[in-house]
Amino acid sequence: MNQSEKHRFSELMTDVMAYYGKDTSDFMLSLWWDACANFSFEQVSKALNAHAKDAERGVYAPKVADIVRQLEGTSTDRAGIAWGKVLGAISAVGAYQDVVFDDPAIHAAIVDCGGWTKVCRGELAELSYLQHRFCQAHKTYTERREFEYPKQLSGDRSPDSEYLKYGRPLPRPALVGDIEKAKRVLMEGGEGGPKIAFNVSEQALMLIDARVNPNTQSSPLKVQ
Repeated sequence: MNQSEKHRFSELMTDVMAYYGKDTSDFMLSLWWDACANFSFEQVSKALNAHAKDAERGVYAPKVADIVRQLEGTSTDRAGIAWGKVLGAISAVGAYQDVVFDDPAIHAAIVDCGGWTKVCRGELAELSYLQHRFCQAHKTYTERREFEYPKQLSGDRSPDSEYLKYGRPLPRPALVGDIEKAKRVLMEGGEGGPKIAFNVSEQALMLIDARVNPNTQSSPLKVQ
């Protein structure tokens, strides 16, 4: 949602709380806005509607955590989805190319697991352990919400890699998942890693396009 929808959102929350016989306050509305502003008005409205229809939880007025859970899923859900993206990128991108995911917690978790190259070249027998380690790390970062992460995960840079061995230019990093979110991860990350921030202007995103895909009019490589 954007600022122009804040009044509409406040009216929605006032109506919802009135349905449960609850009053609203400026503090409550501010808290709800901060928690839901990254989602669309329609998504929030549907989540509130789903809560009201829940046979168990719907008898009580919704709390912020209830609706965020509806919108984002649990941290376990998100870790499982993130692992699926990693597995897809291992096959589609491989160990030699840099990669940027649309979720900074994936970057932080992969660093904890030894880096992109190591994850790509993990033994099949160790895959279950790697998945467990990744998901636990991802859950921790997601629940923490503020953490450091690298802007991109580097592929193989060893002297015998095909790019260094034959003097080939490194390919642009593969963007995995939602393109715009991946660009923001690239923009906001760093070597030491800043805190998460996704409020990036359109002008900044255009600059990211130039960094990811220099001297060409084609779109950055996207991996589903």
